[in-house]
Amino acid sequence: MTRAQIITRLVKPALFIALLAPLALLVGQGGSDNLGANPVETITHQTGIWALRLLLLTLAITPLCKLTGINELVRLRRMIGVYSFFYALLHFMTYAVLDHSFDMTAILEDVVKRPYVTVGFSVFLMLIPLAVTSTNGMVKRLGGKRWKRLHKLVYLCGLGGVVHYLWLVKADTFSPLNYLALFLILMLFRLPDRTQDKIKAVVRNVIPGKRATPMLKEE
Repeated sequence: MTRAQIITRLVKPALFIALLAPLALLVGQGGSDNLGANPVETITHQTGIWALRLLLLTLAITPLCKLTGINELVRLRRMIGVYSFFYALLHFMTYAVLDHSFDMTAILEDVVKRPYVTVGFSVFLMLIPLAVTSTNGMVKRLGGKRWKRLHKLVYLCGLGGVVHYLWLVKADTFSPLNYLALFLILMLFRLPDRTQDKIKAVVRNVIPGKRATPMLKEE
């Protein structure tokens, strides 16, 4: 069995089931009345945090391919991205239905008045076309170049998701700042090689006891 077949036939189905675990845990906690003093807040937080985690995992696939040399991991990216949208949809529906009883006037007022809601709602709207165009048929219909251009929105979604979380918590920012640091690290892998080399040289320069290797100028 080739590595591609292992990813497709074994890893992908196992990951599909594993990514349902957070939802299953929430359902189990709800069934046993174990969601805490504010169940709606718990559901909203858990679905939102998993949407963000899976969005960052989607962005991590390219760096993982570079670091491991296992390029077949890209076969998992679209599925993880769709799951990220799935949890973002649950997050929004919990907010809209359970928290606001689907009162669109109240929801729109919230979007306008609260910056973290504005950012979160914007990210959700950007995720919709990414999820809709996640099938092979849509890739063919849009064409490779247009599809890739559209899916660069995922970078804005990642940044917006982190900002949404950061502005939401206000006081205890340790966790969202960790997610922000992870997002920035994942973005560094997408810089051109020459830019990455310059950053590495600067980092080596500021670490005590290490000297940066002089960079050769291109002819």
